[in-house]
Amino acid sequence: MRPWATPPKYDISEQSLEEIFSDTLTDTTCTYLNEEREIHVATEMCVQYLESVTDSIVIRNNDLEPVGIIGGYDLLNHLRVNPTRDAQYETKVKEIMSKNFLVTDKTMLFGDLMEKWTKSRRAFAIIPNSFQGYSPISARKLLDVGIRCKTNTRISSMPKKNIVTFQPDNTLIEIIDLMFENKTRKLVLEYSNQYISDRIILKEISRLLKFHPGVEDFLEIPVNQIKLEDIETVKEDLTLNHLCEKMYQMEHPYVIYKDISITPWDICNALMSERLAESYELQYGNMFCPHCKKEIKMNEMEN
Repeated sequence: MRPWATPPKYDISEQSLEEIFSDTLTDTTCTYLNEEREIHVATEMCVQYLESVTDSIVIRNNDLEPVGIIGGYDLLNHLRVNPTRDAQYETKVKEIMSKNFLVTDKTMLFGDLMEKWTKSRRAFAIIPNSFQGYSPISARKLLDVGIRCKTNTRISSMPKKNIVTFQPDNTLIEIIDLMFENKTRKLVLEYSNQYISDRIILKEISRLLKFHPGVEDFLEIPVNQIKLEDIETVKEDLTLNHLCEKMYQMEHPYVIYKDISITPWDICNALMSERLAESYELQYGNMFCPHCKKEIKMNEMEN
């Protein structure tokens, strides 16, 4: 091989999870909860972990075997039917958890993973690790792959989505119904850069459980009493890898460029048509042109 040869590139969709993640595939462990715990505990845990470290809590039985998962969808779906304080303390997580969860392995192709995620509408899977447990694979974890994807793809080329909005006088039940009707976890306050999500709603429920014992029906809460969060506005038409770098540094990645909103799930879809280059940087060290002796930068070769 010539020392100045361009590294070959491979379609990400046709690469295995082990190939696209390498050593980071099982570098974190799942967040667990016993199936006998009450849902108010799951609510508090999801406030801490949704959209950040992981995107679902893994439910285990007394033998420490995974028997289900629980996340924002499951908790809000239960809240629609049982909006009372008592239900938070009397209902066990095993009663509302999703038993349909994906256990994968390192040989699964990324394209196959995306197909399963699309069908289930849940971007979450677990994979056995060397710690005698499981590691999570979520849409957020794919940001790491996007960072290493040297491409000319920019935000402006990503598909636009219908941004669902809400009014400041909406009640919580109206907000949750909008989410389920539009199959989205985030709604934007009309004429603003603020949004509400399943995590923000659960954060408010957790706060009311702790500090407002007089509130019994959570669904009648006006949304203007809930602290919303700001959408990160991107002013430059960033390339995919630079966009992923920015989102990776965010605690809860969600950005908007002009009229295009981007979440980690949009990054997953974008990666389906991208390619990864095999890096020779570590193997060959500094590389120089055999004619002019000028050092060849790896980022120049890959772009």
